[in-house]
Amino acid sequence: MAIRIKADPLPLGLYTKKIRHLLQNTTVHLSLLVFFCDIFTSLLRHRSALWRNELGKAGAVVYVTGRSLRGATTNGFPGSVDETVREIINHGGEAYACRCDHTCDEDTQALIERIRQEQGCLHILANNVWGLHDLGTDLQPKPFWQYPLQLWNATFQNGVRSQIAINHYAIPLMLEANSGLIVHTTFCDQNKYLGTFYYDLAKNAINRLVFGLAHDLEPTKITALAVSPGWMRTELVLRNFNTDEDHWQEVEALKRTASPYYVGRAVSALAGDEEVHLKNGQVLQVGNLAREYGFTDVDGRLISPFLI
Repeated sequence: MAIRIKADPLPLGLYTKKIRHLLQNTTVHLSLLVFFCDIFTSLLRHRSALWRNELGKAGAVVYVTGRSLRGATTNGFPGSVDETVREIINHGGEAYACRCDHTCDEDTQALIERIRQEQGCLHILANNVWGLHDLGTDLQPKPFWQYPLQLWNATFQNGVRSQIAINHYAIPLMLEANSGLIVHTTFCDQNKYLGTFYYDLAKNAINRLVFGLAHDLEPTKITALAVSPGWMRTELVLRNFNTDEDHWQEVEALKRTASPYYVGRAVSALAGDEEVHLKNGQVLQVGNLAREYGFTDVDGRLISPFLI
């Protein structure tokens, strides 16, 4: 997802006072990207759809990417790119649906080139590409040799490599302004094993990816980091528990979950931090960021970091 700048691009730090004002004076703290050209990459629309909607309500011009645009989704997941665009427009924003399969380098390169031609800049990249759910495989914990080898492609080819590819094509555009923030979504819990072999391997690869990005970007004013949201009530999670956002509290297992707004508020707070570069290369838990920056989830809860 990308957001168009309506004025000449400025260094990231010049926007932080405006961002802080928005954080302090709005119920939903996702206004950070109003003045930025931003791109959200996601093969799983449900996680970032709420981020996109709030950015649209904040006045951003949003480019929403997905493998399919109209009608049934590629893998039957709830939500669609077109639905997200309609929500943004209905809330007074400006948005465009872009078909992009981030496992295809040509698609990703073309998306960045489109942004370059239409907007000329890119300041915030939130990287959320993933592919594990495509397989429909039983992912209950078991020894790794009992999983099909296709999980490698789902997690690494469709997930990790796709995230590397969007960075590969996007960073040169970001460097032209020598300013920006790259945020990857991941999972971590004090180096504990993350339940299943391929999931653990891929998430740790993303964490190390951010470490390497930060090393190479250190001479610049671009910050790369990762956020670990924990267990979110995405549309897919709600569907798997046969509930919805109005009734999830009736499900005992979901009482530790956060809404997708929670991680959005974390990204918003990070973008509004003049010293965010001090977090370059770090993996940050959203629950800890909530304490540091003083935000809550939409229901007013300060949700602690999700622990295994």
